[in-house]
Amino acid sequence: MSDRFIIWLSTNPVATWLIKHVASPLDPLIFKATNGRFTSMGPPAMPMLSLTAIGCRSGEPRSVQLACIERGGDFLVVASAMGQQQHPAWRYNIEANPEVQVQIRGERFTARAQVLTDSEKEVVWQEIRQAIPQMNVYQTRTDRNIRVFRLVRVGASSA
Repeated sequence: MSDRFIIWLSTNPVATWLIKHVASPLDPLIFKATNGRFTSMGPPAMPMLSLTAIGCRSGEPRSVQLACIERGGDFLVVASAMGQQQHPAWRYNIEANPEVQVQIRGERFTARAQVLTDSEKEVVWQEIRQAIPQMNVYQTRTDRNIRVFRLVRVGASSA
């Protein structure tokens, strides 16, 4: 699929609903089962990871599929919720329980999630918008402060 089509698909209101209610529950399962090679839409069009965190209310593992960028050995993920007015549930889960499991293509590891400060976010925001162009649309849909999290491998030091 072309990049332009993928951006349109992931920012169209009807497709956004389908992604949230159909693809989102399936993608972490497909991604893990195929060792990061596929999602419900086929091979990932951009770098992706599956993040598994402990639910802050349920205490159960909760997985979500996220676009990411690698930076200095760490991974950055964005709590955009596709521009919705409320923060995604996974944000609250990793704030309550920052030790998470990460699946990237060909590798699984434990990481610690750290929210970036606004000044740290400002340094990487343009890079994120270029790597994940949907963010350009998502940030216009909401007035909330979209948080960015750094996932640092447990036992590794942050850059």
